[in-house]
Amino acid sequence: MSYLPGTGRQLQQGPGENNPGQLRRWKYKDSETRLVEVLESVCSKSDFECHRLLELSEELVESWWFHKQQEAPDLFQWLCSDSLKLCCPSGTFGPSCLPCPGGAEKPCGGYGQCEGEGTRGGSGHCDCQAGYGGEACGQCGLGYFEAERNASHLVCSACFGPCARCSGPEESNCLQCKKGWALHHLKCVDIDECGTERASCGADQFCVNTEGSYECRDCSKACLGCMGAGPGRCKKCSPGYQQVGSKCLDVDECETKVCPGENQQCENTEGSYRCVCAEGYKEIEGVCVKEQIPESAGFFSEMTEDELVVLQQMFFGVIICALATLAAKGDLVFTAIFIGAVAAMTGYWLSERSDRVLEGFIKGR
Repeated sequence: MSYLPGTGRQLQQGPGENNPGQLRRWKYKDSETRLVEVLESVCSKSDFECHRLLELSEELVESWWFHKQQEAPDLFQWLCSDSLKLCCPSGTFGPSCLPCPGGAEKPCGGYGQCEGEGTRGGSGHCDCQAGYGGEACGQCGLGYFEAERNASHLVCSACFGPCARCSGPEESNCLQCKKGWALHHLKCVDIDECGTERASCGADQFCVNTEGSYECRDCSKACLGCMGAGPGRCKKCSPGYQQVGSKCLDVDECETKVCPGENQQCENTEGSYRCVCAEGYKEIEGVCVKEQIPESAGFFSEMTEDELVVLQQMFFGVIICALATLAAKGDLVFTAIFIGAVAAMTGYWLSERSDRVLEGFIKGR
């Protein structure tokens, strides 16, 4: 008699006892090494909830691996349902694992989802597919009819648009109509809510009938109450409007003197008016005052002081050059003017820069 290493489990004698290869395969299949490999592959690396549950259940998994495999070959059933009591067999739900509506073999008739199926929670209510209804989804839902049925199969097809119940797909197969429609000779006819007390719209709204319902839309600004769209369907005219023929039209208040302020003028608006300052005036603290027109700038107004000095020097330079040219011809008058201009320029230059010249002389510059 031999034992599995690390388990204390005896190995039964058999054909494999004299077959080392078969014995090695048998040992590996039920070995601790194989168990570790299986556990490492159960959860994906990013599934933290799976790893958490596996860690909590590790001792139970090891107990099943080494002691319960033979008597309980279905690990899911033994671990989740029998031991942890978190699961139910397929087709059942709730603390007692009751069968879903329609039976555990075909929950909800195969046309819906049983709430809580396979868990110890849920209500067992059937969430039926579109077109199916009833406790176990064994009937056709609102707006559908039985196109085909046998002991195990049900096909539901859509009724004609406004039919809530019908015997077939045609317009004349209606048995009951949806809200907003009335049954007339097996056809559903739209109800005009705007002609009945069913419609409920505001004082400044009017009713528009739609298929199976109605809409409330706003009256024109010109109306106080209306019977339809536009200024020609008003019950009364809004302030600032007047009845002209069959329409409520805007009153031009500016035809009369309505702006009392000085230097104001009137601007008509839809249903009203506003007073604004006349051209050339602007409003300051509720009074229209004349705008000050800035004086036109001189040619040299944007030049800096340094730029003006340079320009002056250039101007005097040109004049002195011209006088020097004339003085060179021997004209005594122009010679005297040239000497005077040079003296004036020298005096201007020295007066403007005397401080700088003196400071430079003292510092030896």
